[in-house]
This record gives sequence, structure tokens and C-alpha cells, in this order.
Amino acid sequence: MESKKRVAVIGGGAAGFFCAINLKELCPQAEVSILERGPRVLTKVEISGGGRCNCTNTFEGVTDLSSVYPRGHRLLKRLFHQFDYQDAYVWFERHGVPLTRQDDHCVFPKAQDSHAIIDCFLEHARRYGIRIETRHGVSNVDSLAGYDAVCVATGGSPTGKGLSWLRDMGHEIEEPVPSLFSLSIKDGGLRDLMGIVAEQAFAYLPGTKLRTQGPLLITHWGLSGPAILKLSSHGARLLHQNGYRMPLGINWTGENEGAVRACLEKAVSEHPQRQLCTTPPLRLQQRLWSYLAGKSTDGRPGLRWCDIGKRDMNRLVSVLCSDTYETSGRAPFKDEFVTCGGVSLRSIHPNTMESRVYPGLYFAGEVLDIDGVTGGFNFQAAWTTGYVAAKNIAER
Repeated sequence: MESKKRVAVIGGGAAGFFCAINLKELCPQAEVSILERGPRVLTKVEISGGGRCNCTNTFEGVTDLSSVYPRGHRLLKRLFHQFDYQDAYVWFERHGVPLTRQDDHCVFPKAQDSHAIIDCFLEHARRYGIRIETRHGVSNVDSLAGYDAVCVATGGSPTGKGLSWLRDMGHEIEEPVPSLFSLSIKDGGLRDLMGIVAEQAFAYLPGTKLRTQGPLLITHWGLSGPAILKLSSHGARLLHQNGYRMPLGINWTGENEGAVRACLEKAVSEHPQRQLCTTPPLRLQQRLWSYLAGKSTDGRPGLRWCDIGKRDMNRLVSVLCSDTYETSGRAPFKDEFVTCGGVSLRSIHPNTMESRVYPGLYFAGEVLDIDGVTGGFNFQAAWTTGYVAAKNIAER
């Protein structure tokens, strides 16, 4: 009688559990163990999305995957033919986790609680007899002896040191750097507006093609919100190379200069005697408008709309549409949950997730050089790569 095949999944996070559970469903006879370095599993899932777990996205309006996956979009386009966001939606509902779609296309458990996902994973792991071993790190190839197949799903590594054992095996490693982070800003006047949101702002890095749109949040250290997080994702390596000190451009209105100028000229015509700083003509909160108007007119008190000359108008349009600040680093709270970099996609077979240099070794999740913008895209990459790795391990 043939002995059971033994499979190790290294990493007790989203990709690791998804790979292990799908492997047992596809190949029930396999003996599967999850080996987690830390004392607990699924810690990142627990805190993601403010504890609600933005587990995928509807991808509505996404016409080019590179817009949501700065790295890995070509591979995911190929893998989505095997398991995509629609498959993930069906998978979770079939496994007892009802989901709900938001207006911004993000998908959450209907319970609005990340433990709906965690409980699902732990229950199915228990039901399928998957062994979970915590405080069990793997740092060399000798640790893999005795397993017929191994999936590495260790997540993002803060530095390349955590991936050195994979490099020693012959895999090419893209040096990890942070992605999805807020930015510190020197301007104290701007930081005084903490809590204000510009709903349709553009954020960009002057002199580059990097430009993102979405809600922009002013914080007590600088700027955050989806517009900044998406920009930090696309510009992760450039920002890192410049020590996170670069000019940052903001269009506060989301409109082009022509539309903004027309709106301001209408205000001059309709409210000539009203004070500029107290009469916002655009969809900006009063305090933000007052700050931007004062910045563009040198803070002259009592300035009325009828007092604006051509120079003031040009400066006001410029501040609203192409304001510039100096970044002074990443936000001080180490709030990034994603890294770019990891095992190079050149080191894996793109249809199977198997290593090109070590047969029987597979990869899934953020340990790979794949990362997405905020909005459930990184979890979707974990589900897709985890499923494809499980499918191909089962077919062995």
C-alpha cells in the first residue's frame, strides 16, 4: 500500500491557509502541515481592513491589472484563468462566509469582522486534519527533508535577510521595500487640518508619470487615505531610493485647471462682496478651503471675491490643482502591511507556482514579488496563488 504524501505549507497566513485547505479538498489523502514561525496564525488577516478584512474586490472598472498591481500583474492575468476574484467570492460563500460588496467595489465578510474568515480557515483546517505547528520556523533547505512537496507562503519580508535561505537555494530575490504607507509632511499648517478628507483628490510625484486619485486624508503627521496609499504602492521603489523625501503634488479638487478656473470666476460674478476665505465655491471642506485660499493670497484678511486680480486667480488655480509639499519620510507608526519585492517571478514556473530551481517547492502570496494597491487586491493575490499552488501540488 502506497504511503501518504506529506506536504508542508510554510507560513500560517492568508495564502498558507488557503493553499492548505484547497490542497486537502483536491487531494484528501495528503498529509498537510502548516508551519508558522510566530506564536499565532492569521494575525495579519485579523487586523486587516480595520478588523473587518477587505478580502477581495469586484474589480469593477479595472481595465488594466497594472493599475491595481504595480508588480505581478502579468502573472496574475495568467493565473486568473485558473482562479480569479469571482472564484474567490464563490469559494468563501460556499465555505460559510457570506460576503458583501461596497460602493467602492471592496468586498468584506457580511459580518464586518475578520474573524469570519479566520474561523472559516481554522474550522476547515480542523475538519480536514491539517496539522498547525506554531513557533516552527524554516530557515534552510535541510528543514524540507521528509516532505514530498512544500509551499512557501511566509508573507512579505521586511528585509532581504529573511529570504536569504531561498537565495542560497538559487532563487533570484528582489530586495524588499515597504509599500502601502502614509507620508509625513513638513508643513505644520497643513497638519493642523488633521481629520479633513478631500474626497476626489489627485496625488502625484512631479516629474514622473505616477498619479493616483481617491480620498485623501490629512493627519497629524501628514497625508494618508487611498490616494496616498495607492501612490506609495506604485512609487514604492522610487520613494525608497530617495529616502522618502521627495516633492509631492496634490490636486485637491480632482478637476482640471479649466474647470476650476470657471468655478472660481463664477464665484467672483455671483458673490463679489463676500469674503474669499468664508465662501468655498468647490466641494472642499471650509477649513481646507480657507487654508488653501489663504496660502494662495498670502493670507490677506478680509479679501473679497471682487478684490481678486489676475495674479491672485492664477495662484489660486495653481494651489487648488497643483499644490506641492515636501515629504519628510514615511508615517511614524510603521503602519505598512505590504512590501514589494521578494522571490522574483523569474524564479517560478508561471502556470504552476513551482520553483524553477528546486522541484517540488512552490510559492504563494506576498513572499513573491507581487503586491497590489489597497482595496482587497493583495488578499486576492494570496487566494489566487495559494489555489494554483495547491492545485498543482495535488496533481503531482
